[in-house]
Amino acid sequence: MIEIKTPAEIERMHVTGRFVAEVLTEVGRIADVGVNLMDLEHHVRGMIKRRGAESCYWDYSPSFGEGPFRNVICLSVNDAVLHGLPHDYVLRDGDVLTADFAVMIDGWAADSARTVIVGTPAEEDQRIIRATEEALEAAIEAARAGNRLGDISAAIGAVAEAYGYPVNTEFGGHGIGRTMHEDLHVSNKGRPGRGLKLRPGLTLALEPWFARTTDRIIYDEDGWTIRSADGSRTAHSEHTVAITEDGPLVLTRREAEEPPVSRK
Repeated sequence: MIEIKTPAEIERMHVTGRFVAEVLTEVGRIADVGVNLMDLEHHVRGMIKRRGAESCYWDYSPSFGEGPFRNVICLSVNDAVLHGLPHDYVLRDGDVLTADFAVMIDGWAADSARTVIVGTPAEEDQRIIRATEEALEAAIEAARAGNRLGDISAAIGAVAEAYGYPVNTEFGGHGIGRTMHEDLHVSNKGRPGRGLKLRPGLTLALEPWFARTTDRIIYDEDGWTIRSADGSRTAHSEHTVAITEDGPLVLTRREAEEPPVSRK
């Protein structure tokens, strides 16, 4: 069932979204050469506890994972891109780190992800991160009342094509609100003018993710961490967005975050 949220409910999600943004900003700040992924995990646990939030990940047991997930943030490194299980790994110079984070506050969820480079950046890593950020902004722009769900998917796919990155359609965006995953799957590739007509009150987590040279994925033995099948590096950008009468409202926008400048 697709639930339409009221303006008051969207504002409650916005409260959660601001905290999600704060956490991802902090993770990006402290992720550095020599930092262990488990240090990041425990730092985020402390932030959740102090805020009185509830992790959407802890004990999560979906059909696609080897549940239950016993961490509060997904941390994926280099060729890993989704559902990275935090483990004893020390970040190295040049690593690409994706942090994906979702919590609930007072019964309302928000979900966001960002990819950062630890230490010295490589141009190709910067490029793929920029591609996912541009695709996310294109998706947000398409998330307008009167458009179709396919318009969002097509906007993401168009950016991927312009950069020359293949697109996996097994995992994409989703509805969000009273739970982390609600009805509506938002593919990262699609045809404009197709699918559900977008209405004010819809809330969606939009999340383009790409690998450099493949659209195929493999799972780690942990049953959670998803990697590019050919070992190529990856990136993932995500925001929770509400469709309103006045246009898309990004509920997880980080402070001082600016839309990327295209340099394909």
